[in-house]
Amino acid sequence: MDPYLRALFQTLLAFLGILVYARILGKQQMSQLTFYEYVTGITFGNIAASLAIDESDKVWLFLWILTLFFLLSYFAGYLTEKSRPLRKLIEGEPTVLIHNGKILEHNMNKTQYNMENLMMQLREKDVFNLADVEYAIAETDGVITVLKKSQKRPATPADLNISTGYEGLPSELIVDGKIIYQNLKQNNLDEQWLMIQLKNLGYNDPAEISYAVLNPDGQILIDEYRDKLEHLNDISD
Repeated sequence: MDPYLRALFQTLLAFLGILVYARILGKQQMSQLTFYEYVTGITFGNIAASLAIDESDKVWLFLWILTLFFLLSYFAGYLTEKSRPLRKLIEGEPTVLIHNGKILEHNMNKTQYNMENLMMQLREKDVFNLADVEYAIAETDGVITVLKKSQKRPATPADLNISTGYEGLPSELIVDGKIIYQNLKQNNLDEQWLMIQLKNLGYNDPAEISYAVLNPDGQILIDEYRDKLEHLNDISD
């Protein structure tokens, strides 16, 4: 077989394998990764890469290995869903690093956190004083979650005995110039209603609009392709 056609075939095979298997493994495999999931993802990618660039006659062997690794990952994921002890064994569990403003050095050593790393992640949470921290917990994905002491947290409407209404979520109506008909239907609206609203706002065609959402209060927020800005600040050097 021509080497270029062979490379094309093997790359397509690796691409389809990654696409199908990663889709089945689910979004968790691609989002907040635990250490186990991180290593699994790297290994999965390495096997697929070997499948794509192998020049011997082991293409189907690499595909078989990729499939076996997928099955093992899927089975491990199933076990962690069904068994909490196995989930803790495979994925680990959260660890308290700070309690009431005090660093727990033995937990730091257990999770292999150093002081610089801890302080950096605290600053990312807008915490610059250890005394402000009630709890800091190292999650299984390596991210630190922080609970500030009650007197250091911003006041909420509930703290001030102020009642608030339901906010809800904005609903996308137009994305990249295309109407999202499903969202119109979910809001008991139709295209005719949308076109009337657009004309009232000075638009004749959804293609003029990059992004439009319907806020919970009934207002439509629109971002058009041609931004009419008198002056644009450039923060680059």
